[in-house]
Amino acid sequence: MAIETKKDLIIIGGGPAGLTAGIYAARARLNTLLIEKLMPGGLAATTDRIENYPGFQPISGMELTKKMVSQAKEFGVEIITEEVVCLKIKDKFKLVKTVNTKYKTPAIIIATGTLPKKLNIPGEDELRGKGVSYCATCDGPLFRDKDIIVIGCGNSGIQEGLFLLKFVNRITFVEFLPYMTAEKVLQERIQKEQKIKFYLEHTLISINGEQTVSSVTIKDRKTTKEKIIEAQGVFIYAGLFPNTNFLKGVVKLDKEGYVITNEDLETSISGIFAAGDVRAKTLRQIATSVGDGALAAFMAEKYIERRNYGRD
Repeated sequence: MAIETKKDLIIIGGGPAGLTAGIYAARARLNTLLIEKLMPGGLAATTDRIENYPGFQPISGMELTKKMVSQAKEFGVEIITEEVVCLKIKDKFKLVKTVNTKYKTPAIIIATGTLPKKLNIPGEDELRGKGVSYCATCDGPLFRDKDIIVIGCGNSGIQEGLFLLKFVNRITFVEFLPYMTAEKVLQERIQKEQKIKFYLEHTLISINGEQTVSSVTIKDRKTTKEKIIEAQGVFIYAGLFPNTNFLKGVVKLDKEGYVITNEDLETSISGIFAAGDVRAKTLRQIATSVGDGALAAFMAEKYIERRNYGRD
């Protein structure tokens, strides 16, 4: 383990919330480190088309988050790719441990976002990467002229389905509820397409195939009747869960694992803030994440100022 490196502020997570926090913190002349496990941009970077972020209509998630990354670096945010394995409180300082390094800081902003939920059904793990995917932008071109299944008719499922229609032969949507939950504008758009079919109030009970996906089995929730549908791919959009495993026992989480904060975005531990989709709140969008990031950085700056003057 490397010798402790001290930073004014450490941001964990490089999606829109973390990047915005970095921009605001660096402009406040805080020595800011942003740690991202994978690729800066988060889940937003995997979205093909963003239409509801003010000032950019439309824009791909990759393009939008690249602009955010560039702006953060321009103001002096240090961005590294490592996985945070644990946090520890030591006096008034916090220790952030990654796989390779240990950092010491008075303030932290948690912006680790969410991850796609798994269905935990037969065939899902076995055929992941062999026809089972959670990212249309990543894998859509691999299914050119194929028949695919999209699980979920929320915003993500419908939006990614619209993207997949550029490549695939046909999409069958399977939705647990008896209705779609996507925004009305997305529902209207998908219903104009010809190469689609819906099974509402159905559940996916297995993904079938040997080396690759060959079919799925669904069940009607009203009649309990099962049906096999041939397909070469399955894209799952069954919701999200917070990326907070490393926070258990450190800050208070709600029953679903989201970080609980007050109105100033401070967690149960003084000097640790949370921003974006990882936080327990009602709406999770890029616009709300950006707002969270700005406020969290501002409050972290004020916390550091109070601490430096002995008022905390």
